[in-house]
Amino acid sequence: LTSVEFKEGDQVSAGQLLAVIDDRAAQAALASTKAELARDEAQLRAAEQDLLRGQELVSRGAVSQAAMDKYVAAADQYRAMVQMDKAKVKSAEVAVSYTRIASPVSGRVGIRRIDPGNVVRTSDANGLVTVAQVDPISVVFPVAQAALGDLRTDVSSAGGGLVEAFDRMTGEVLAIGHITAFDNTVDMATGTAKVRAEFANKSDLLSPGQFVAVRIRTGISQNALVVPTVAVRPGLEGNYVFRIVNNVAERVPVTLGYADDDVTVITKGLNVDDMVVVDGASRLNPGAAVTIKETPQADKAKSAAAATSSYAMPSGGLGGGALGMQ
Repeated sequence: LTSVEFKEGDQVSAGQLLAVIDDRAAQAALASTKAELARDEAQLRAAEQDLLRGQELVSRGAVSQAAMDKYVAAADQYRAMVQMDKAKVKSAEVAVSYTRIASPVSGRVGIRRIDPGNVVRTSDANGLVTVAQVDPISVVFPVAQAALGDLRTDVSSAGGGLVEAFDRMTGEVLAIGHITAFDNTVDMATGTAKVRAEFANKSDLLSPGQFVAVRIRTGISQNALVVPTVAVRPGLEGNYVFRIVNNVAERVPVTLGYADDDVTVITKGLNVDDMVVVDGASRLNPGAAVTIKETPQADKAKSAAAATSSYAMPSGGLGGGALGMQ
C-alpha cells in the first residue's frame, strides 16, 4: 500500500479515490501486452498486403490456388492474434485499475485497518476500510404475520407506509421514513416477517448496526366513531358498552374496528354523541337509574354522568379519521 487518500470518519462519494497500491508490476504487464498488440497488428498489415498481391497474381494465373490459400490463412491467423492481444490489454488495464481503490458507494468511512507501507493481498479478509452508506439508511424490523395484511394495504394507499424510528431509551424520534420492501417468507419460529424501511439521515442520528424502535401506521379509519377503550367491556356474547339514555344505563352490544390502549373505533352499535360509561361500569346493571352532572373532562369529553360512582362521556367522531399506530 503506497498511500491512503482519506481521513477516518470522512464522508466520501461513490468513485472517490481511497487508497493507492504499488502499480509498477501491473503497469509493466500492461506495457508488455500493448507492445505485443502493436507487433501483431504490424504483422497483420503485412499479411493483408500479401493477400491483396496474391489475389492479383491468381487472377493472372501467376500463382497457384494452394499459395493463395496460405495467404488467406496467414491473414486470418494474425487477425486472431490481434484480437487475443486486445483482450490481454483489457485484462492488464483491469489489473492496473485494481491498484487504485475507489469507494463503491457514497457513505462514511470507518477506521482504516492497514497503513501505507504494508503488503496487501486480494485474499485479505479485513480489507483496507469499510464504507457504510448512511444517507439514505434502512432499518429492518420484524412484523407479526397477523398485521402484514393491514400493513401491505396501508403501504399501497396514498401517503401510506409511514415509519418512525425512535430511541428506545429516550423516546426521541430520530427519523421518519417509508416502507420499501417486505420479505417473501414468514419465520415459522417467531410468526413474523422482516420489513425494510428507508430513512433520510442527513442529521446522522442513525448509524449502521444501531438498535432502534419503530412505530408504524397500519391504517386509517376515515370519519371514525370512537370511544375511550376503557368504555368497552368484554362479555360472553361479545363486546358491549353501557349507554346512558334518559338517565338510565342500558347495555349495548358493539362491533369494534381498530383499538389501542386509548381509543376504540365502533363500527356498529353507537351513534355520535351517545353517552357511554367510562368508569365504574363493573358496578352497573342494565336499567340502573343515574344522575347526570356536568364535570370538567379532557378535550374530547363534553360531559359526564354519575351512577353509583360510574361516570359516562359522549362518544365522538374524529374528523379525518382515527389514526391507528402500532
